[in-house]
Amino acid sequence: MKISPFATSLFKRAAAPALSGVVCALLAGCATGPKLDYTDYAGEPVKSFYMANFDGWTVISKDKLVIWSGMNKAYLLTVTGYCPDLQHVNAIAVTSTGNTVDRFEKVIVGRDRCFINEIRPLDTKQMKEDRKLMREQMKKPQEAPPEPEPEPAPPEPKSASKT
Repeated sequence: MKISPFATSLFKRAAAPALSGVVCALLAGCATGPKLDYTDYAGEPVKSFYMANFDGWTVISKDKLVIWSGMNKAYLLTVTGYCPDLQHVNAIAVTSTGNTVDRFEKVIVGRDRCFINEIRPLDTKQMKEDRKLMREQMKKPQEAPPEPEPEPAPPEPKSASKT
């Protein structure tokens, strides 16, 4: 059966975007790799922290988020109260008194006000070093396991000699 050039070009045009989408999805899955757990870098709880700038946030779970107050300053906040949209929100606000955030302040998520239960500073320096080390480990080509040594050959049978 012969396929017309028109049908071939139509198939190529229709299949190429689908195939490229599958390839991109597979590569994206490989590119993410392991992630660091912020809770591993959290220090002992503190009463408050100074936040002159609110540089961003990262939601960890339904009751934990990281607040960035500078390039190398981050705090893990544990919140309580009714905060159902915390994991799906596009914007949040953090109340403060004189640029100081303490346990009496709130994280505002939409119309909900989540009370701050605990504040823990993050060791961002160690976290960045570990992230850099993890990236270097991921870039290294996977070394093949060493091949097992061949078993020694059995000794040759001795033949009887005539003397």
